[in-house]
Amino acid sequence: MQRIVFTLSNLTGWRRLGAAFAAGALSVLSFAPFHAWPVMFLTMPVLVWLLDGCYLARIRNWRVPRGELLAAAKTGWAFGFGFFFAGLYWIGIAFLVEAETFAWLLPLAVAVFPAGMGLFFALGTALAGPLWRPGLARIVGLAIALGITEWLRGQILTGFPWNAIGYALTNGDAMMQWASLFGIYALSMLAVLIFCAPAAFWAIEGMRTRNTRDRFGFPVVMAVLLAGGTAWGYWRLQTNDIEFADGVRLRLVQPNIPQNQKWKPENRAAIFQRYMKLSRNGDTDGQIEGVTHLIWPESALPFLLEETPEALDAIDAMLPDNAVFITGAARGEREKAKTATKTTKRLRIYNSLFVMNGQARMLSYYDKVHLVPFGEYLPFQRALETVGLEQLTRVRGGFAVGSGPRLTVAPNIPPFVALICYEVIFPDAIREAGPAPQWMLNLTNDAWFGDSIGPYQHFHQARVRAVEQGLPLLRVANTGITAVTGPLGRIISTIPRNSARILDTRLPLSAGDTIFVIWGWVIKPVFLIIFFIIWLAVKNRSYAD
Repeated sequence: MQRIVFTLSNLTGWRRLGAAFAAGALSVLSFAPFHAWPVMFLTMPVLVWLLDGCYLARIRNWRVPRGELLAAAKTGWAFGFGFFFAGLYWIGIAFLVEAETFAWLLPLAVAVFPAGMGLFFALGTALAGPLWRPGLARIVGLAIALGITEWLRGQILTGFPWNAIGYALTNGDAMMQWASLFGIYALSMLAVLIFCAPAAFWAIEGMRTRNTRDRFGFPVVMAVLLAGGTAWGYWRLQTNDIEFADGVRLRLVQPNIPQNQKWKPENRAAIFQRYMKLSRNGDTDGQIEGVTHLIWPESALPFLLEETPEALDAIDAMLPDNAVFITGAARGEREKAKTATKTTKRLRIYNSLFVMNGQARMLSYYDKVHLVPFGEYLPFQRALETVGLEQLTRVRGGFAVGSGPRLTVAPNIPPFVALICYEVIFPDAIREAGPAPQWMLNLTNDAWFGDSIGPYQHFHQARVRAVEQGLPLLRVANTGITAVTGPLGRIISTIPRNSARILDTRLPLSAGDTIFVIWGWVIKPVFLIIFFIIWLAVKNRSYAD
């Protein structure tokens, strides 16, 4: 093993970058749907050993030469490029839905975007430079640096915290309970610390430590921490039963409409009839029986529902008078637009969630806040449209950004937080000031991504939000995964992918506020402070051989 470590630490040039890329790509196996999380005990130490080779000169001189920082940043970028290249390849599938129009943009999705996301790892490995010391200190320093950049990844340019490192510690219901304590960003710091433990035992000369307690004890402590946290998760699951709301009978509809068929004008009537037939549980007419709330997925229909009276009349005839209808839909809003010569009316389109009563009359709506770049809008929208570019949804001008609030009130059911598509991956965007939600509703359309790993990653991250928040999650998807999970992330019932079915279910009750909900605003800075104190404690006793 020591020979392998020596070889990795002494790689230079393209060989070092290639090894980093391979380690990053292999790390994706730790996430859904593979859940092979032990692979991170191999890939994260490889990153440390490669960085040891970058920073060895810095250790000898106790300064940070520009060349060493650049080498470390390149290594981190290559790791991140591999990580996102393997983990986000499925984004490219969306560009093949209308291949004749968007296929030429495929390299942007599968190569340029992951390369850009890799810059966050480049920043993290460069920030670790001033903290790089032999032994444990370099591991703690890397955890601090990557913890900062993982949080930044969720904030900059509207944020994209997909597959944060901490998700590798949430595989399985028991391990997932960590999220209720720390949240995914603090958990990412802890994950780096745990998975890099082998690098405390094996290191090249100059990066090893004479402190036997550190060299042998740290991996043991991390193993005990991992085992203890998992055992606590099992205990939490065993001592928290799922309870259900009285008088609420939900029907979730998964229509399984192929994305390349959805927006063809000739399919509009057939798509609407599919929803109606499924909602009636196969009956061709009449009202649905025993259902208090009927829920359809994101952008369910290929037309503006609120401006299609015949569709509203049909829904009215289907619903019992006291039922509630919740659906994803495009919402149009006309506003005056002034030019130099005249005033016109411009139609702004929102990706929205509607709440309607049993007469199909609008009660409230929520407009999506976190829009998908290149899917729902273009950066520099007007400039790019003038040269012929358009986003995948082909809405002229792009979808408009909503303003919230996410907390939604509907009759005869506790208030819920509305989350459309990938809004569910943003841990800091669930709760807002005011009354607390009692459950989460995630409407999505993952049909864009076919039979790839993307929908499984999406569902897993949604389940982690449920654990963080202590809230049950209802997820309604076009092609799947439609599911109901309890407030501890346990799957209660689900519809298989690529099937047109309904799911009749009760509404699980909240488990109450978690530690993350109560203290989440201070957990991240407290973790940074604690980790820095640990770094100060170990840096002076990590003497090199």
